[in-house]
Amino acid sequence: MGESDQPTLPEYGGACIDQVVAAATASGPYGAPAPPPSWLPEPAVGAGQVVLLVLDGLGWAQLKDRPGVAPTMNAMAGGPITTVAPSTTAAALTSITIGAPPATHGVIGYRLRVEENRILNVLRWKTGLGDARTAIPPEQFQPLAAFGAGKAPVVTRADVAESGFTRAHMAGARMYGWRMPSTLVATVASLLADGERFVYAYYDGVDKVAHEFGFGPTYDAEVVAADRLVHDLIDVLPPGAALLVVSDHGQVDVGDRVAALEPEVAGLTTMLSGEGRFRWLHARPGTLDRLADAAHRHYDDVAWVRTREEAVAQGWFGGTLTAEVAQRLGDVVIAPRELIAVLDPADPGEQWMRCRHGSLTSAEMLVPLLASRR
Repeated sequence: MGESDQPTLPEYGGACIDQVVAAATASGPYGAPAPPPSWLPEPAVGAGQVVLLVLDGLGWAQLKDRPGVAPTMNAMAGGPITTVAPSTTAAALTSITIGAPPATHGVIGYRLRVEENRILNVLRWKTGLGDARTAIPPEQFQPLAAFGAGKAPVVTRADVAESGFTRAHMAGARMYGWRMPSTLVATVASLLADGERFVYAYYDGVDKVAHEFGFGPTYDAEVVAADRLVHDLIDVLPPGAALLVVSDHGQVDVGDRVAALEPEVAGLTTMLSGEGRFRWLHARPGTLDRLADAAHRHYDDVAWVRTREEAVAQGWFGGTLTAEVAQRLGDVVIAPRELIAVLDPADPGEQWMRCRHGSLTSAEMLVPLLASRR
């Protein structure tokens, strides 16, 4: 895919999704005005009301490759910013709502190690024992309040409004569920009419379609639908209000290029976590150096291979990790830069996905930040 040998690292504290809510609200709806950062699109600066729409899975590269498919978004002011590492929904959405890097909020990935070496699927909030909302209370796993404890209204899918992950990354928010995109628009319009100064809305269609179908006509049709949603939201903005559009990550089309771990590497691990494009290896006792060496030998030509300590030191997660958060991760990570994914046999459902994300390629790491104002 011609990717640079160097990973695209998050610009934590700057042009990164962890700063979007603070940038949008400090110069407008919440608190005292503050000088806006240069990367905040001008239409959002000083707006009396702001709607932040998160389009799950629409990367900057995918958007700019489709000017005719998404004319509304391609005509909006703005440009690319970075997501977080790993470039995956669980970590990224938490960074958006909490306003902090993964090192701070601790939701560093899709599948994380929890007590007794179980793996927690963060989006489903399940372990091998089933629903984990009681055994692993979401508000304790990630205790920081969303939106600076601002109790912002959140317009999200009705079927996830009470999920464990929602509780983990949106504690304190006021939930408004939608079942159809038209309802999302109508609910946002109603909240703005009621005087809400900041509204968070979430739509996940692009990500779902990309996972199932890859890039192609079906994906393009979904981007058309997402662009229409953006257009409809702009239409319901009252005078002086702004729509700010961001994504949590981009995508790459891996197709069927999914492979099990090399036997030598697998033999040095106790289990795997993460996901196909950010695969954590958990070393057998006393084998960390051997595991790292084996992973480098087998994957250096197609992936960035780092020990956990190396990734932390190189700023992948935005700071040092507490002992509790560090234990959620493996010992060595394989982050592909080529169009491949590393399979975990314990998570076979992941094998069917066409488009994927999680790694540090520019296609996965750069996301749009766009704005329009009435």
